[in-house]
Amino acid sequence: MKNKAGESSMKNSVKKLIGRRSFLRSTAGVLAGGFWADETLDAALQYTRTASKPSDLRITDLRIAQLPGRPLIRIDTNQGISGLGEVRDGGSKTYALMLKSRVLGENPCDIDRIFRKIKQFGFHARQGGGVSGIEMALWDIAGKAYGVPVYQMLGGKFRDKIRIYADTPQSPDPKVFGQRLKTRIEEGFTFLKMDVGIGLFAKLPGVLTAPLGTPLSAYNRTQHMFTGVELTDRGIGAMADYIAKVREVVGMEIPIATDHFGPIGVNSCIRLGKAFEKFNLAWMEDFIPWEHTELWKKITDAIDVPTLTGEDIYLKGPFEVLCRNHAVDIIQPDIATAGGILETHKIGDMAMEYGVAMAMHLGGSPIACMASVHCAAATENFLVLENHFVDQPAWGDIVDGIEKPIINRGFIKVPEGPGLGITLNEEAVKKQLAEPGYFEPTPQWDKERSWDRLWS
Repeated sequence: MKNKAGESSMKNSVKKLIGRRSFLRSTAGVLAGGFWADETLDAALQYTRTASKPSDLRITDLRIAQLPGRPLIRIDTNQGISGLGEVRDGGSKTYALMLKSRVLGENPCDIDRIFRKIKQFGFHARQGGGVSGIEMALWDIAGKAYGVPVYQMLGGKFRDKIRIYADTPQSPDPKVFGQRLKTRIEEGFTFLKMDVGIGLFAKLPGVLTAPLGTPLSAYNRTQHMFTGVELTDRGIGAMADYIAKVREVVGMEIPIATDHFGPIGVNSCIRLGKAFEKFNLAWMEDFIPWEHTELWKKITDAIDVPTLTGEDIYLKGPFEVLCRNHAVDIIQPDIATAGGILETHKIGDMAMEYGVAMAMHLGGSPIACMASVHCAAATENFLVLENHFVDQPAWGDIVDGIEKPIINRGFIKVPEGPGLGITLNEEAVKKQLAEPGYFEPTPQWDKERSWDRLWS
């Protein structure tokens, strides 16, 4: 939003400057001031913000629009610039709203300082979503204030487009599933992923040794090492045979990653990994919870298939423990949990020092997606970005300002617009709302106060 008085003053200043320079270059300098019509000045000023300086920006509001499982964040400022962010998929909007009073009045361009102020209120998995989503929105504002894309503020880009792997609906028939993956290749995808868990085979006799009378679903909240569930030779053989038939359909040339093996113990993970070695997999993901560094290293050292974890880790520190110990071969932060754009960029740079690649997890809307795209573009050791919504065309409807479809032939083009490079399509967002209210006021969160300092 431009300030008319400021714009007029700017034009007069430019006229004087151009006039003085023209006078020095030409004997007709006395005419130079009148030569520059307002239309020419408008063109000269089209990329110049005349409302105010970024140093005068202040946060005035934080509001939420609730999509199914994905709270969208909008941070408003005193200059009419707004920034977009997103709480991690499955997370609560409260994770962001509780931080509103702590960011009101702040200059949104002081991203790192604000992040350090609020990061104590995040935690692993979905609980990192509030801090991370606000951090995304701050970058969006700063980019718009300075007129540059986020990736440029991170130091520039290593790539113009971001490689995507797509979630693909599972089938108990490996030939059917193989054809679905082959369709992905025909759609332009150059990297694949599949779930191959014990749930596909649990009804077959003799595939599992497990406590009698307890369904596998009962272990949803029990860490893998404490379930007593182990694979038999027949179970490992059935899972290996499934992947062999998929490979027969899609070939050996394209990378295939695997995930969601089920609540099996460490020794079963090692035996399964050894059985999968001949399929040349891109990685085996989240065998066990991420925090068990020594157990991860035991698995990684025992098998010749790359291992990966990280989608539920908050902040750089735990990633550094994994990388320093070479407990996994690849890390996979989710930008909406890890701490946002800059923290994820730092995670990637740290991992690179240890020779570890960085894939990126994503289960969010196009807002979190584009935040991930900017981070991926600026991070040298980036490998591939996840997307779960290739078969849902309406997923991309909520944003404008970028090429559509957002995912084109297995890649997303890095946007060149300021900030995240996107604007919201209000009509499309309203169609997808999970509850009433499109960025309604949240004054109830304005004045929460507490003594947040962590030392005395």
